[in-house]
Order: sequence, then structure tokens, then C-alpha cells
Amino acid sequence: MTETDHHAVLKGRRVLIVEDEPFIAMTLEDMLTDLGCEIAGSVGQVQDALSAIARGNIDAAVLDVNLGAQKIDPVADELARLRLPFVFTTGYGRAGIPAPHNACGVVQKPFRADELALALSAELTRLSV
Repeated sequence: MTETDHHAVLKGRRVLIVEDEPFIAMTLEDMLTDLGCEIAGSVGQVQDALSAIARGNIDAAVLDVNLGAQKIDPVADELARLRLPFVFTTGYGRAGIPAPHNACGVVQKPFRADELALALSAELTRLSV
């Protein structure tokens, strides 16, 4: 898949950002917007993420593995239950990914927009088959 293909897959997709570091959240918003996505919301707590998912109107999510002392597991579990694609962002590699979601895309911090585009478009494509 070329960079153009990734952009085509992402264009117009409503993406929820779950990230507790404001600078990283803002960077993700900018990257996703530049990739053609719409920001469905940006939250920094598990309960806020679950509420956003319950409201609907999202196509995918980008999840920080650790939200302070909170683990992202309940959010990943709910997205998986709804068959909504998501990728993890982490500074710790795959070791911190919740076991049931080991097959999901992971973007290692710090990351570039093209790495995010590749991982997110791959998850969107995988779940649309």
C-alpha cells in the first residue's frame, strides 16, 4: 500500500484520541488532521473514552497504553467488542499491550505521521474485510 493509499483509507475517518499527555494529544490531532481524518474527540481518562465510544460516531481510535495509573484495557476491550479499529501508542514497545489485543497495530513513541498512517490504515483495512 502506498502513502496515497493510506491517505485514501484515512480520509474522512472520525478518530478518537485517548492520550493523557496534552502535548502528545495535540500532536496526534495535528497529524491525524493532516492525514485527512476528523477528530471525534480527545480524552485523557478511561471513563471519558468509554463515554465517547458509547456516544458513537467514531470510526477508529488511537490509544495510549498507559493513562497515568489507568490501563487502557477496558477501552481496547470495548472497541474490539464493537469491531472498531484501533492502534496503540506506547514508549514501552509491544510488552505493554493488553494480551487480548496483541495483534493490533502499535506505534512506538516518538513516532512520525507516516508510521501512524501506516498502522491506522492497516487496522481499518483489516477490520473492513
